[in-house]
Amino acid sequence: MAPVTGLGEEMHALVERLYPLCRSITGDGVRATLDIVGEYVPLQVHEVPTGTQVLDWTVPQEWNIRDAYVADAAGNRVVDFAASSLHVLGYSVPVAATMPLSELRGHLHTLPDHPVWVPYRTSYYTPDWGFCLSQETLDGLPDGDYEVRIDSTLADGHLTYAEHVVPGQVADEVIVSCHVCHPALANDNMAGVAVATYLARELAERSPYYTYRFIYAPGTIGAITWLARNAERIERVKHGLVLACAGDRGRLTYKQSRRGDAEIDRVLRHVLRTSERPHDVVEFTPYGYDERQYCSPGFDLGVGSLSRTPYAGYPEYHTSADNPDFVSPEALADTLAVCREAFAVLDRNRRYVNLSPYGEPQLGRRGLYESLGGRSDAKQAQMAMLWVLSLSDGEHGLLDVAERSGLPFDAVAAAADALCGAGLIKA
Repeated sequence: MAPVTGLGEEMHALVERLYPLCRSITGDGVRATLDIVGEYVPLQVHEVPTGTQVLDWTVPQEWNIRDAYVADAAGNRVVDFAASSLHVLGYSVPVAATMPLSELRGHLHTLPDHPVWVPYRTSYYTPDWGFCLSQETLDGLPDGDYEVRIDSTLADGHLTYAEHVVPGQVADEVIVSCHVCHPALANDNMAGVAVATYLARELAERSPYYTYRFIYAPGTIGAITWLARNAERIERVKHGLVLACAGDRGRLTYKQSRRGDAEIDRVLRHVLRTSERPHDVVEFTPYGYDERQYCSPGFDLGVGSLSRTPYAGYPEYHTSADNPDFVSPEALADTLAVCREAFAVLDRNRRYVNLSPYGEPQLGRRGLYESLGGRSDAKQAQMAMLWVLSLSDGEHGLLDVAERSGLPFDAVAAAADALCGAGLIKA
């Protein structure tokens, strides 16, 4: 894992700042989250009205909440939304009632196997209400009447998502997507939001080849809404990556696109393998994060997903234990480094044509051998030039050269630059 860096600490500070906000698939919590992200990178924020048809879905009513609690006979709040936004079932309808514990129990959610943790639960598309609390708290509640109050609104409004675009040398796009809908969950997915934001800042400083479009949207319905509203842009999306669970201390996991052989799949496999980081590469499944929307058969985009411990793969997942302490600055820095390395390969992985394909061109008279004099990697650089010349047939990219030759991608890219400068190959 990468050592702690200033960037790792900065990303962790952003996670801590975003963590307490009460987010859902709509509402002011999403807007507040995007307002903070907008302090780091400029965002174009989109508001899509309730009732808008988006593919097979409809944008739901907007949910907002001001307060919620369960109070005992003495007025003590035994469950309090003010203490954590996880304490309320997401999208709970308004409630103002007094009821016995026996009736209230049907609306209480706990984790008996982890008695001090509070679960994360939602009811987005079925009207309901409820509270989430620790099993320890529930076990300590005496029988009797309790005041139940949920001060929420569920009304026509908007679904909110945002984009940040880093212009490239070409209009072809790479999308980087992260979900912004979970309340008080640090790894899932404020860590992904933080890595995406710092990646966007880095890319803006290096004039990338591709145009990079960062999408900050609520899970599932947000990605579906983006796809529905960007039909004319889909053909320009050449590659993509979903970032989620990017900050825990587990090994890296790359989930391949539905295609399995998309360029982004090959790039991530190469980068993870050659970096010698502990990692897993897993096959696509139509369950998980928003890669399943981008990879749905009608779009079939080359979009994979990068995480550390994958979806639902750690006990703290969707519980109060997924807090800022669970997220590591070292892990955030390492995930960012993998993204940086992968996109550097993606940006340089172009095909070339050998302009002197009949026999081996004389490299010495073009000064290419002399340029290697005294270099400790002269032999490697020479072999990289020969491999690039051999495979520059318009069919193979530089990643093909690196994979077939066993040479580092950076050496292959440097060789291509030298040969292009000598007029021996062209893109």
